[in-house]
Amino acid sequence: MCGIAGIAFAPDAARADPAVLSALAAALAHRGPDGVGHTLVGRVALVHTRLAIIDIAGGDQPLFAGAAALIANGEIYNDLALRAGLPEVHFASGSDCEPPLHLWLRDGPGYAARLRGMYAIAIHERGTQNLTLSRDRFGIKPLYIAELPHGLAFASEPQALHAAGLVRRGLRTQARDELLQLQFTTGRETIFPGIARVLPGETVRIAGGRIIDRQRIASMPAGPIEQIDEAAALERLDAALAESVALHCRSDVPYGLFLSGGIDSATVLHLMTRVASEPVRAFTAAFNAPGAADESEQATVLARATGARHELLRINAAMVWRHLPEIVACLDDPVADYAVIPTWLLARRAKQDVTVILSGEGGDELFAGYGRYRHAMRPWWRGGRPMRRRGAFDGLGVLRVPPSGWRQGIAATELRTRGDAGGSRLLAAQHSDICEWLPNDLLLKLDRCLMAHGIEGRTPLLDPGVAAASLLLPDGLKVRGRIGKWLLRRWLETRLPEARPFAPKQGFTVPIGTWIAEAGSRLAPLVARQPAIDEIAPADAVTRLFRHAGGRREQHAAWTLLFYALWHRTHVQGLAPQGDVFETLAA
Repeated sequence: MCGIAGIAFAPDAARADPAVLSALAAALAHRGPDGVGHTLVGRVALVHTRLAIIDIAGGDQPLFAGAAALIANGEIYNDLALRAGLPEVHFASGSDCEPPLHLWLRDGPGYAARLRGMYAIAIHERGTQNLTLSRDRFGIKPLYIAELPHGLAFASEPQALHAAGLVRRGLRTQARDELLQLQFTTGRETIFPGIARVLPGETVRIAGGRIIDRQRIASMPAGPIEQIDEAAALERLDAALAESVALHCRSDVPYGLFLSGGIDSATVLHLMTRVASEPVRAFTAAFNAPGAADESEQATVLARATGARHELLRINAAMVWRHLPEIVACLDDPVADYAVIPTWLLARRAKQDVTVILSGEGGDELFAGYGRYRHAMRPWWRGGRPMRRRGAFDGLGVLRVPPSGWRQGIAATELRTRGDAGGSRLLAAQHSDICEWLPNDLLLKLDRCLMAHGIEGRTPLLDPGVAAASLLLPDGLKVRGRIGKWLLRRWLETRLPEARPFAPKQGFTVPIGTWIAEAGSRLAPLVARQPAIDEIAPADAVTRLFRHAGGRREQHAAWTLLFYALWHRTHVQGLAPQGDVFETLAA
Protein backbone atom coordinates (compact mmCIF):
# COMPACT_ATOMS: atom_id res chain seq x y z
CA MET A 1 0.00 0.00 0.00
CA CYS A 2 1.18 3.49 -0.72
CA GLY A 3 0.35 7.15 -0.86
CA ILE A 4 0.11 9.06 -4.12
CA ALA A 5 -0.23 12.75 -4.91
CA GLY A 6 0.51 15.19 -7.68
CA ILE A 7 -0.34 18.33 -9.57
CA ALA A 8 -1.24 18.89 -13.22
CA PHE A 9 -0.57 22.54 -13.97
CA ALA A 10 -2.44 24.73 -16.42
CA PRO A 11 -0.37 25.83 -19.46
CA ASP A 12 0.18 29.34 -18.11
CA ALA A 13 0.94 28.29 -14.52
CA ALA A 14 4.33 28.45 -12.84
CA ARG A 15 6.28 25.24 -12.29
CA ALA A 16 5.83 23.25 -9.09
CA ASP A 17 7.26 24.60 -5.88
CA PRO A 18 9.55 21.87 -4.45
CA ALA A 19 8.31 22.77 -0.96
CA VAL A 20 4.74 21.90 -1.97
CA LEU A 21 5.81 18.51 -3.30
CA SER A 22 7.80 17.84 -0.14
CA ALA A 23 4.77 18.75 1.97
CA LEU A 24 2.60 16.31 0.01
CA ALA A 25 5.15 13.53 0.53
CA ALA A 26 5.51 14.29 4.25
CA ALA A 27 1.74 14.27 4.78
CA LEU A 28 1.48 10.81 3.17
CA ALA A 29 4.60 9.29 4.77
CA HIS A 30 2.54 7.04 7.07
CA ARG A 31 1.03 5.37 3.98
CA GLY A 32 4.44 4.55 2.56
CA PRO A 33 7.26 4.38 5.10
CA ASP A 34 9.55 2.34 2.83
CA GLY A 35 10.52 5.01 0.33
CA VAL A 36 9.64 8.20 -1.53
CA GLY A 37 9.68 8.74 -5.28
CA HIS A 38 8.77 11.70 -7.44
CA THR A 39 8.98 13.01 -10.96
CA LEU A 40 8.44 16.44 -12.48
CA VAL A 41 8.21 16.57 -16.25
CA GLY A 42 6.78 19.60 -17.96
CA ARG A 43 3.55 20.62 -16.26
CA VAL A 44 2.90 17.42 -14.24
CA ALA A 45 4.42 16.49 -10.89
CA LEU A 46 3.96 13.04 -9.32
CA VAL A 47 4.72 12.08 -5.70
CA HIS A 48 4.75 8.52 -4.31
CA THR A 49 5.38 7.13 -0.82
CA ARG A 50 5.88 3.36 -0.83
CA LEU A 51 4.86 0.50 1.43
CA ALA A 52 6.74 -2.41 -0.12
CA ILE A 53 4.61 -5.57 -0.51
CA ILE A 54 5.46 -7.11 -3.92
CA ASP A 55 8.96 -6.95 -5.51
CA ILE A 56 10.40 -5.25 -2.44
CA ALA A 57 13.76 -4.54 -4.08
CA GLY A 58 12.63 -3.53 -7.57
CA GLY A 59 9.16 -2.02 -7.22
CA ASP A 60 10.01 1.62 -6.50
CA GLN A 61 7.79 4.19 -8.20
CA PRO A 62 7.24 6.10 -10.41
CA LEU A 63 7.33 3.31 -13.00
CA PHE A 64 8.26 4.34 -16.55
CA ALA A 65 7.45 2.81 -19.93
CA GLY A 66 7.57 4.51 -23.31
CA ALA A 67 6.37 8.08 -22.92
CA ALA A 68 4.40 7.45 -19.73
CA ALA A 69 4.97 7.30 -15.98
CA LEU A 70 2.76 5.65 -13.34
CA ILE A 71 2.31 5.89 -9.60
CA ALA A 72 -0.19 3.68 -7.77
CA ASN A 73 -1.63 2.89 -4.37
CA GLY A 74 -2.94 -0.66 -4.14
CA GLU A 75 -2.52 -4.20 -5.39
CA ILE A 76 -3.31 -5.69 -8.81
CA TYR A 77 -4.29 -9.27 -8.04
CA ASN A 78 -4.38 -10.48 -11.66
CA ASP A 79 -0.84 -9.20 -12.22
CA LEU A 80 0.47 -12.57 -13.43
CA ALA A 81 -2.45 -13.09 -15.82
CA LEU A 82 -1.98 -9.59 -17.24
CA ARG A 83 1.71 -10.26 -17.82
CA ALA A 84 0.87 -13.48 -19.64
CA GLY A 85 -1.53 -11.53 -21.86
CA LEU A 86 1.20 -9.04 -22.82
CA PRO A 87 3.85 -11.34 -24.35
CA GLU A 88 5.29 -8.50 -26.43
CA VAL A 89 6.21 -6.47 -23.34
CA HIS A 90 9.61 -6.63 -21.68
CA PHE A 91 8.79 -5.88 -18.06
CA ALA A 92 11.38 -3.90 -16.14
CA SER A 93 10.26 -5.00 -12.66
CA GLY A 94 8.26 -7.59 -10.75
CA SER A 95 5.88 -4.94 -9.47
CA ASP A 96 2.19 -5.79 -9.78
CA CYS A 97 1.62 -2.15 -10.76
CA GLU A 98 3.71 -2.32 -13.94
CA PRO A 99 1.17 -4.22 -16.14
CA PRO A 100 -1.46 -1.42 -15.77
CA LEU A 101 1.02 1.02 -17.29
CA HIS A 102 1.52 -1.19 -20.37
CA LEU A 103 -2.24 -1.80 -20.60
CA TRP A 104 -2.78 1.95 -20.62
CA LEU A 105 -0.19 2.38 -23.38
CA ARG A 106 -2.06 -0.22 -25.42
CA ASP A 107 -5.72 0.44 -24.56
CA GLY A 108 -5.87 4.05 -23.40
CA PRO A 109 -8.32 5.11 -20.64
CA GLY A 110 -10.31 1.88 -20.99
CA TYR A 111 -7.35 -0.03 -19.51
CA ALA A 112 -8.87 -0.17 -16.01
CA ALA A 113 -11.61 -2.58 -17.10
CA ARG A 114 -8.92 -5.28 -17.26
CA LEU A 115 -7.69 -4.74 -13.71
CA ARG A 116 -8.66 -6.99 -10.80
CA GLY A 117 -7.64 -5.46 -7.55
CA MET A 118 -7.77 -2.43 -5.30
CA TYR A 119 -6.08 0.66 -6.62
CA ALA A 120 -5.77 4.37 -7.08
CA ILE A 121 -3.58 5.05 -10.12
CA ALA A 122 -2.12 8.15 -11.76
CA ILE A 123 -0.55 7.95 -15.25
CA HIS A 124 1.28 10.87 -16.85
CA GLU A 125 1.69 10.96 -20.62
CA ARG A 126 4.80 13.05 -21.03
CA GLY A 127 4.29 13.97 -24.68
CA THR A 128 0.83 15.52 -24.29
CA GLN A 129 1.22 16.42 -20.60
CA ASN A 130 -2.14 14.69 -20.00
CA LEU A 131 -2.93 12.89 -16.75
CA THR A 132 -5.18 9.88 -16.12
CA LEU A 133 -6.53 9.04 -12.65
CA SER A 134 -8.31 5.75 -11.89
CA ARG A 135 -9.92 4.17 -8.83
CA ASP A 136 -11.04 0.55 -8.32
CA ARG A 137 -14.70 -0.37 -8.83
CA PHE A 138 -15.56 -0.87 -5.14
CA GLY A 139 -13.64 2.17 -3.88
CA ILE A 140 -11.33 0.12 -1.68
CA LYS A 141 -8.51 2.60 -2.23
CA PRO A 142 -9.15 6.34 -1.85
CA LEU A 143 -8.38 9.15 -4.27
CA TYR A 144 -9.25 12.85 -4.03
CA ILE A 145 -8.94 15.78 -6.43
CA ALA A 146 -8.99 19.55 -6.06
CA GLU A 147 -9.52 21.85 -9.03
CA LEU A 148 -7.31 24.88 -8.47
CA PRO A 149 -6.88 28.24 -10.24
CA HIS A 150 -3.54 27.04 -11.61
CA GLY A 151 -4.48 23.40 -12.38
CA LEU A 152 -5.59 20.24 -10.60
CA ALA A 153 -4.12 18.47 -7.58
CA PHE A 154 -4.78 14.94 -6.36
CA ALA A 155 -3.87 12.91 -3.28
CA SER A 156 -4.69 9.72 -1.41
CA GLU A 157 -5.98 11.78 1.53
CA PRO A 158 -7.56 15.26 1.73
CA GLN A 159 -5.30 16.22 4.64
CA ALA A 160 -2.30 16.12 2.28
CA LEU A 161 -3.91 18.81 0.10
CA HIS A 162 -4.45 20.92 3.21
CA ALA A 163 -0.94 20.29 4.56
CA ALA A 164 0.61 21.38 1.26
CA GLY A 165 -1.41 24.61 1.29
CA LEU A 166 -3.18 23.72 -1.97
CA VAL A 167 -6.69 23.95 -0.47
CA ARG A 168 -7.82 26.11 2.44
CA ARG A 169 -9.46 24.39 5.38
CA GLY A 170 -13.22 24.75 5.57
CA LEU A 171 -16.50 22.91 6.07
CA ARG A 172 -19.56 22.17 3.95
CA THR A 173 -22.51 22.36 6.34
CA GLN A 174 -24.69 20.03 4.27
CA ALA A 175 -22.00 17.34 4.48
CA ARG A 176 -21.63 18.04 8.20
CA ASP A 177 -25.35 17.33 8.65
CA GLU A 178 -24.93 14.09 6.69
CA LEU A 179 -22.09 13.11 9.00
CA LEU A 180 -24.12 13.83 12.13
CA GLN A 181 -27.17 11.95 10.92
CA LEU A 182 -25.60 9.07 8.92
CA GLN A 183 -22.05 8.81 10.41
CA PHE A 184 -20.53 9.23 6.92
CA THR A 185 -20.89 11.51 3.88
CA THR A 186 -22.08 10.56 0.42
CA GLY A 187 -21.37 11.26 -3.21
CA ARG A 188 -18.59 13.02 -5.07
CA GLU A 189 -18.18 16.10 -2.88
CA THR A 190 -16.40 15.68 0.45
CA ILE A 191 -17.04 17.59 3.65
CA PHE A 192 -14.23 19.97 2.62
CA PRO A 193 -15.00 22.77 0.14
CA GLY A 194 -12.94 22.34 -3.02
CA ILE A 195 -12.03 18.67 -2.49
CA ALA A 196 -13.89 15.91 -4.33
CA ARG A 197 -13.66 12.13 -4.50
CA VAL A 198 -12.78 10.22 -7.60
CA LEU A 199 -15.76 7.88 -7.51
CA PRO A 200 -15.39 4.09 -7.25
CA GLY A 201 -14.66 2.63 -10.68
CA GLU A 202 -14.04 6.03 -12.22
CA THR A 203 -11.28 7.03 -14.63
CA VAL A 204 -10.73 10.78 -14.99
CA ARG A 205 -8.70 12.34 -17.80
CA ILE A 206 -7.01 15.70 -17.29
CA ALA A 207 -5.52 17.94 -19.98
CA GLY A 208 -4.10 21.39 -19.41
CA GLY A 209 -4.82 21.06 -15.71
CA ARG A 210 -8.57 20.59 -16.33
CA ILE A 211 -10.87 17.55 -16.38
CA ILE A 212 -11.84 16.67 -19.94
CA ASP A 213 -13.50 13.27 -19.53
CA ARG A 214 -14.87 10.80 -17.00
CA GLN A 215 -15.79 7.15 -17.53
CA ARG A 216 -16.81 4.56 -14.99
CA ILE A 217 -16.75 0.80 -14.44
CA ALA A 218 -19.88 -0.46 -12.67
CA SER A 219 -19.49 -2.25 -9.35
CA MET A 220 -22.55 -4.38 -10.19
CA PRO A 221 -22.22 -7.29 -12.64
CA ALA A 222 -24.41 -6.79 -15.70
CA GLY A 223 -27.48 -8.88 -16.38
CA PRO A 224 -30.84 -9.89 -14.95
CA ILE A 225 -31.51 -11.82 -11.74
CA GLU A 226 -30.22 -15.35 -12.33
CA GLN A 227 -32.16 -18.57 -12.45
CA ILE A 228 -29.84 -20.95 -10.61
CA ASP A 229 -30.37 -23.68 -8.03
CA GLU A 230 -28.61 -23.87 -4.68
CA ALA A 231 -26.25 -26.72 -5.59
CA ALA A 232 -24.94 -24.94 -8.70
CA ALA A 233 -24.68 -21.65 -6.83
CA LEU A 234 -22.66 -23.28 -4.02
CA GLU A 235 -20.25 -24.91 -6.47
CA ARG A 236 -19.70 -21.62 -8.29
CA LEU A 237 -19.30 -19.73 -5.02
CA ASP A 238 -16.67 -22.13 -3.73
CA ALA A 239 -14.54 -21.61 -6.84
CA ALA A 240 -14.91 -17.82 -6.71
CA LEU A 241 -14.06 -17.53 -3.01
CA ALA A 242 -11.09 -19.89 -3.24
CA GLU A 243 -9.62 -18.04 -6.21
CA SER A 244 -10.08 -14.61 -4.63
CA VAL A 245 -8.52 -15.49 -1.27
CA ALA A 246 -5.59 -17.23 -2.97
CA LEU A 247 -4.92 -14.08 -5.00
CA HIS A 248 -5.25 -11.87 -1.93
CA CYS A 249 -2.69 -13.96 -0.05
CA ARG A 250 0.04 -13.20 -2.59
CA SER A 251 2.65 -11.19 -0.70
CA ASP A 252 6.38 -10.91 -0.17
CA VAL A 253 5.83 -9.81 3.45
CA PRO A 254 4.02 -11.43 6.43
CA TYR A 255 0.23 -11.25 6.40
CA GLY A 256 -2.62 -11.97 8.82
CA LEU A 257 -6.36 -11.67 9.39
CA PHE A 258 -8.74 -9.58 11.47
CA LEU A 259 -10.94 -12.32 12.97
CA SER A 260 -14.22 -11.19 14.52
CA GLY A 261 -15.79 -14.60 14.96
CA GLY A 262 -18.54 -13.80 12.49
CA ILE A 263 -19.38 -15.48 9.21
CA ASP A 264 -17.34 -13.25 6.90
CA SER A 265 -14.00 -13.47 8.70
CA ALA A 266 -14.59 -17.20 9.36
CA THR A 267 -14.98 -17.66 5.61
CA VAL A 268 -11.73 -15.86 4.89
CA LEU A 269 -9.91 -17.74 7.67
CA HIS A 270 -10.94 -21.13 6.30
CA LEU A 271 -9.82 -20.23 2.80
CA MET A 272 -6.53 -18.76 4.02
CA THR A 273 -5.71 -22.09 5.67
CA ARG A 274 -6.09 -23.75 2.26
CA VAL A 275 -3.23 -21.74 0.76
CA ALA A 276 -1.04 -20.79 3.74
CA SER A 277 2.20 -22.68 4.25
CA GLU A 278 2.19 -21.87 7.97
CA PRO A 279 -0.49 -21.08 10.58
CA VAL A 280 -2.54 -17.99 9.83
CA ARG A 281 -1.93 -15.08 12.17
CA ALA A 282 -5.32 -13.89 13.44
CA PHE A 283 -6.09 -10.80 15.53
CA THR A 284 -9.30 -10.28 17.51
CA ALA A 285 -10.58 -7.43 19.66
CA ALA A 286 -12.49 -7.92 22.93
CA PHE A 287 -13.76 -5.36 25.42
CA ASN A 288 -13.24 -5.01 29.14
CA ALA A 289 -16.63 -3.50 29.95
CA PRO A 290 -19.62 -4.83 31.92
CA GLY A 291 -22.10 -6.59 29.64
CA ALA A 292 -20.11 -5.89 26.47
CA ALA A 293 -21.22 -8.12 23.60
CA ASP A 294 -18.47 -9.48 21.41
CA GLU A 295 -17.53 -12.59 19.49
CA SER A 296 -14.05 -13.15 20.89
CA GLU A 297 -14.93 -16.56 22.38
CA GLN A 298 -16.21 -17.75 19.01
CA ALA A 299 -13.10 -16.30 17.33
CA THR A 300 -10.97 -18.37 19.71
CA VAL A 301 -12.93 -21.51 18.76
CA LEU A 302 -12.34 -20.81 15.07
CA ALA A 303 -8.64 -20.15 15.60
CA ARG A 304 -8.24 -23.48 17.39
CA ALA A 305 -10.20 -25.35 14.74
CA THR A 306 -7.96 -24.01 11.95
CA GLY A 307 -4.67 -23.99 13.84
CA ALA A 308 -4.33 -20.20 13.58
CA ARG A 309 -1.90 -18.24 15.74
CA HIS A 310 -4.42 -16.14 17.62
CA GLU A 311 -3.89 -12.78 19.35
CA LEU A 312 -6.68 -11.41 21.54
CA LEU A 313 -6.48 -7.68 22.26
CA ARG A 314 -8.58 -6.60 25.23
CA ILE A 315 -9.65 -2.99 24.92
CA ASN A 316 -10.61 -0.93 27.95
CA ALA A 317 -11.79 2.61 28.53
CA ALA A 318 -8.33 3.88 29.48
CA MET A 319 -6.93 2.73 26.12
CA VAL A 320 -9.76 4.42 24.27
CA TRP A 321 -9.47 7.78 26.03
CA ARG A 322 -5.67 7.74 25.64
CA HIS A 323 -5.70 7.09 21.88
CA LEU A 324 -9.01 8.53 20.67
CA PRO A 325 -7.56 11.88 19.49
CA GLU A 326 -5.03 9.99 17.34
CA ILE A 327 -7.71 7.68 16.02
CA VAL A 328 -9.99 10.54 14.97
CA ALA A 329 -7.05 12.47 13.51
CA CYS A 330 -6.37 9.70 10.97
CA LEU A 331 -9.95 9.97 9.63
CA ASP A 332 -9.63 13.17 7.63
CA ASP A 333 -12.57 12.15 5.44
CA PRO A 334 -14.73 11.60 8.52
CA VAL A 335 -16.41 8.35 9.57
CA ALA A 336 -18.25 8.58 12.91
CA ASP A 337 -18.45 4.79 13.22
CA TYR A 338 -17.22 3.66 16.64
CA ALA A 339 -15.83 0.51 15.04
CA VAL A 340 -12.87 2.76 14.17
CA ILE A 341 -11.69 2.22 17.75
CA PRO A 342 -11.01 -1.54 17.62
CA THR A 343 -9.86 -1.30 14.01
CA TRP A 344 -7.15 1.27 14.84
CA LEU A 345 -6.05 -0.51 18.02
CA LEU A 346 -5.93 -3.91 16.32
CA ALA A 347 -3.87 -2.44 13.48
CA ARG A 348 -1.46 -0.98 16.02
CA ARG A 349 -1.01 -4.43 17.56
CA ALA A 350 -0.87 -6.31 14.25
CA LYS A 351 1.92 -4.07 12.92
CA GLN A 352 4.30 -5.80 15.32
CA ASP A 353 3.94 -9.04 13.32
CA VAL A 354 2.56 -8.38 9.84
CA THR A 355 2.46 -5.83 7.04
CA VAL A 356 -0.73 -7.06 5.32
CA ILE A 357 -4.13 -7.74 6.91
CA LEU A 358 -7.07 -9.51 5.28
CA SER A 359 -10.56 -8.78 6.56
CA GLY A 360 -14.18 -9.63 5.81
CA GLU A 361 -15.52 -6.25 4.67
CA GLY A 362 -18.10 -6.56 1.91
CA GLY A 363 -19.69 -9.83 3.03
CA ASP A 364 -22.89 -8.24 4.32
CA GLU A 365 -23.28 -6.12 1.19
CA LEU A 366 -22.62 -8.87 -1.37
CA PHE A 367 -24.47 -11.68 0.40
CA ALA A 368 -27.31 -9.62 2.00
CA GLY A 369 -26.51 -9.90 5.70
CA TYR A 370 -28.00 -6.73 7.18
CA GLY A 371 -31.37 -6.78 8.92
CA ARG A 372 -32.25 -3.55 7.12
CA TYR A 373 -32.32 -5.49 3.86
CA ARG A 374 -35.19 -7.64 5.11
CA HIS A 375 -37.21 -4.51 5.84
CA ALA A 376 -36.31 -3.02 2.46
CA MET A 377 -37.52 -6.17 0.68
CA ARG A 378 -41.11 -5.75 1.86
CA PRO A 379 -43.60 -3.40 0.23
CA TRP A 380 -44.78 -0.57 2.49
CA TRP A 381 -48.14 -2.23 3.17
CA ARG A 382 -46.30 -5.21 4.71
CA GLY A 383 -44.13 -3.12 7.01
CA GLY A 384 -41.37 -2.35 4.52
CA ARG A 385 -39.37 0.80 5.05
CA PRO A 386 -36.46 2.56 3.37
CA MET A 387 -32.99 2.23 4.82
CA ARG A 388 -31.67 5.08 6.97
CA ARG A 389 -35.01 6.85 7.05
CA ARG A 390 -34.22 8.35 10.47
CA GLY A 391 -31.07 10.25 11.39
CA ALA A 392 -29.07 9.79 14.60
CA PHE A 393 -30.33 13.06 16.14
CA ASP A 394 -33.96 12.94 15.02
CA GLY A 395 -36.30 13.42 17.98
CA LEU A 396 -33.55 13.84 20.60
CA GLY A 397 -33.85 17.62 20.94
CA VAL A 398 -30.10 18.12 21.03
CA LEU A 399 -29.29 20.22 17.96
CA ARG A 400 -30.17 23.92 17.73
CA VAL A 401 -31.58 23.48 14.24
CA PRO A 402 -32.81 20.07 13.06
CA PRO A 403 -30.71 19.07 10.01
CA SER A 404 -32.51 19.36 6.69
CA GLY A 405 -31.50 17.86 3.38
CA TRP A 406 -29.19 15.35 5.04
CA ARG A 407 -30.82 12.44 3.20
CA GLN A 408 -30.64 13.89 -0.31
CA GLY A 409 -27.46 12.04 -1.28
CA ILE A 410 -28.73 8.67 -0.08
CA ALA A 411 -32.13 9.26 -1.70
CA ALA A 412 -30.52 10.08 -5.05
CA THR A 413 -28.46 6.89 -4.92
CA GLU A 414 -31.52 4.83 -3.97
CA LEU A 415 -33.43 6.24 -6.92
CA ARG A 416 -30.58 5.52 -9.32
CA THR A 417 -29.92 1.97 -8.10
CA ARG A 418 -33.61 1.03 -8.07
CA GLY A 419 -33.62 1.11 -11.85
CA ASP A 420 -30.60 -1.22 -12.08
CA ALA A 421 -31.97 -3.93 -9.80
CA GLY A 422 -34.32 -5.79 -12.17
CA GLY A 423 -37.29 -5.32 -9.87
CA SER A 424 -35.57 -6.79 -6.80
CA ARG A 425 -35.95 -4.51 -3.77
CA LEU A 426 -33.22 -6.55 -2.07
CA LEU A 427 -30.71 -6.05 -4.87
CA ALA A 428 -31.53 -2.32 -4.98
CA ALA A 429 -30.78 -2.04 -1.25
CA GLN A 430 -27.51 -3.95 -1.66
CA HIS A 431 -26.48 -1.79 -4.59
CA SER A 432 -27.23 1.40 -2.66
CA ASP A 433 -24.96 0.27 0.17
CA ILE A 434 -22.23 -0.77 -2.27
CA CYS A 435 -22.32 2.70 -3.82
CA GLU A 436 -22.29 4.75 -0.60
CA TRP A 437 -22.02 2.97 2.76
CA LEU A 438 -19.27 0.59 1.68
CA PRO A 439 -16.74 3.04 0.16
CA ASN A 440 -17.56 6.05 2.35
CA ASP A 441 -17.76 4.28 5.71
CA LEU A 442 -16.47 0.70 5.98
CA LEU A 443 -13.64 0.82 3.45
CA LEU A 444 -12.59 4.35 4.35
CA LYS A 445 -12.41 3.33 8.02
CA LEU A 446 -10.31 0.29 7.17
CA ASP A 447 -7.95 2.24 4.90
CA ARG A 448 -7.24 5.07 7.33
CA CYS A 449 -6.97 3.00 10.50
CA LEU A 450 -4.57 0.51 8.91
CA MET A 451 -2.53 3.02 6.95
CA ALA A 452 -2.05 5.07 10.12
CA HIS A 453 0.24 2.21 11.15
CA GLY A 454 1.69 1.40 7.72
CA ILE A 455 -0.40 -1.76 7.18
CA GLU A 456 -2.04 -2.80 3.92
CA GLY A 457 -5.66 -3.92 4.22
CA ARG A 458 -7.10 -6.47 1.77
CA THR A 459 -10.76 -7.41 1.35
CA PRO A 460 -11.05 -10.70 -0.60
CA LEU A 461 -14.86 -10.77 -0.46
CA LEU A 462 -14.84 -7.54 -2.51
CA ASP A 463 -13.68 -9.11 -5.73
CA PRO A 464 -15.31 -9.03 -9.18
CA GLY A 465 -15.42 -12.82 -9.27
CA VAL A 466 -17.13 -13.05 -5.88
CA ALA A 467 -19.54 -10.27 -6.86
CA ALA A 468 -20.44 -12.14 -10.07
CA ALA A 469 -21.15 -15.26 -8.02
CA SER A 470 -23.35 -13.52 -5.44
CA LEU A 471 -25.03 -10.26 -6.37
CA LEU A 472 -27.40 -11.49 -9.10
CA LEU A 473 -28.57 -14.55 -7.19
CA PRO A 474 -32.32 -14.89 -6.65
CA ASP A 475 -33.54 -13.30 -3.43
CA GLY A 476 -34.27 -16.74 -1.94
CA LEU A 477 -30.57 -17.69 -2.05
CA LYS A 478 -29.70 -14.53 -0.13
CA VAL A 479 -32.48 -14.18 2.47
CA ARG A 480 -34.84 -16.81 3.85
CA GLY A 481 -37.24 -15.71 6.55
CA ARG A 482 -35.18 -13.86 9.15
CA ILE A 483 -31.87 -15.33 7.96
CA GLY A 484 -29.63 -13.30 5.66
CA LYS A 485 -26.50 -14.47 3.83
CA TRP A 486 -28.23 -17.80 3.20
CA LEU A 487 -25.88 -19.13 0.51
CA LEU A 488 -22.71 -18.10 2.34
CA ARG A 489 -24.00 -19.77 5.53
CA ARG A 490 -24.74 -22.95 3.61
CA TRP A 491 -21.26 -22.89 2.11
CA LEU A 492 -19.59 -22.34 5.49
CA GLU A 493 -21.73 -24.98 7.22
CA THR A 494 -19.95 -27.79 5.36
CA ARG A 495 -16.45 -26.24 5.21
CA LEU A 496 -16.02 -24.97 8.77
CA PRO A 497 -18.87 -26.27 10.95
CA GLU A 498 -17.20 -24.80 14.05
CA ALA A 499 -18.32 -21.42 12.72
CA ARG A 500 -21.96 -22.38 13.52
CA PRO A 501 -23.21 -20.19 10.67
CA PHE A 502 -26.90 -20.69 11.49
CA ALA A 503 -26.56 -20.02 15.23
CA PRO A 504 -28.04 -16.75 16.56
CA LYS A 505 -25.54 -13.95 16.07
CA GLN A 506 -24.07 -12.66 19.33
CA GLY A 507 -22.80 -9.52 17.70
CA PHE A 508 -19.73 -7.31 17.93
CA THR A 509 -20.61 -4.02 19.58
CA VAL A 510 -18.18 -1.46 20.95
CA PRO A 511 -19.41 -0.51 24.46
CA ILE A 512 -18.96 3.18 23.76
CA GLY A 513 -22.15 4.11 25.62
CA THR A 514 -20.87 2.51 28.82
CA TRP A 515 -17.55 4.30 28.56
CA ILE A 516 -19.13 7.68 27.75
CA ALA A 517 -21.64 7.32 30.61
CA GLU A 518 -18.81 6.57 33.05
CA ALA A 519 -16.85 9.64 31.93
CA GLY A 520 -19.85 11.81 31.07
CA SER A 521 -19.41 14.36 33.86
CA ARG A 522 -15.88 15.09 32.58
CA LEU A 523 -16.58 14.79 28.87
CA ALA A 524 -19.81 16.77 28.53
CA PRO A 525 -18.46 20.24 29.46
CA LEU A 526 -15.31 19.68 27.41
CA VAL A 527 -17.31 18.68 24.34
CA ALA A 528 -19.87 21.46 24.82
CA ARG A 529 -17.18 24.18 24.93
CA GLN A 530 -15.76 23.28 21.53
CA PRO A 531 -16.64 25.96 18.92
CA ALA A 532 -17.87 23.31 16.46
CA ILE A 533 -20.30 21.89 19.05
CA ASP A 534 -21.47 25.23 20.46
CA GLU A 535 -22.43 26.19 16.91
CA ILE A 536 -24.87 23.29 16.59
CA ALA A 537 -25.96 22.35 20.15
CA PRO A 538 -26.53 24.26 23.43
CA ALA A 539 -24.41 23.20 26.39
CA ASP A 540 -27.35 22.04 28.52
CA ALA A 541 -28.54 19.73 25.72
CA VAL A 542 -25.05 18.24 25.37
CA THR A 543 -24.85 17.69 29.14
CA ARG A 544 -28.26 16.02 29.17
CA LEU A 545 -27.30 13.78 26.27
CA PHE A 546 -24.07 12.59 27.89
CA ARG A 547 -25.90 11.98 31.16
CA HIS A 548 -28.20 9.53 29.36
CA ALA A 549 -25.54 7.97 27.11
CA GLY A 550 -26.49 4.49 28.27
CA GLY A 551 -29.53 4.55 25.97
CA ARG A 552 -29.14 3.06 22.50
CA ARG A 553 -29.89 6.21 20.51
CA GLU A 554 -28.35 8.53 23.09
CA GLN A 555 -25.02 6.70 23.09
CA HIS A 556 -24.81 6.93 19.31
CA ALA A 557 -25.57 10.67 19.36
CA ALA A 558 -23.15 11.35 22.24
CA TRP A 559 -20.39 9.45 20.47
CA THR A 560 -21.08 11.38 17.26
CA LEU A 561 -20.71 14.73 19.05
CA LEU A 562 -17.49 13.58 20.71
CA PHE A 563 -16.12 12.36 17.38
CA TYR A 564 -17.15 15.56 15.59
CA ALA A 565 -15.60 17.78 18.27
CA LEU A 566 -12.23 16.00 17.96
CA TRP A 567 -12.44 15.76 14.17
CA HIS A 568 -13.29 19.45 13.66
CA ARG A 569 -10.50 20.49 15.99
CA THR A 570 -7.91 18.60 13.92
CA HIS A 571 -9.14 18.89 10.34
CA VAL A 572 -10.95 22.25 10.24
CA GLN A 573 -9.19 24.24 12.97
CA GLY A 574 -5.83 22.63 12.15
CA LEU A 575 -4.92 21.81 15.77
CA ALA A 576 -2.92 18.67 16.45
CA PRO A 577 -3.99 16.26 19.25
CA GLN A 578 -2.40 17.10 22.58
CA GLY A 579 -2.44 14.12 24.90
CA ASP A 580 -5.50 12.05 25.76
CA VAL A 581 -9.09 12.95 24.96
CA PHE A 582 -9.52 15.11 28.06
CA GLU A 583 -6.25 16.98 27.56
CA THR A 584 -6.93 17.52 23.87
CA LEU A 585 -10.43 18.91 24.41
CA ALA A 586 -9.22 21.10 27.28
CA ALA A 587 -6.30 22.59 25.32
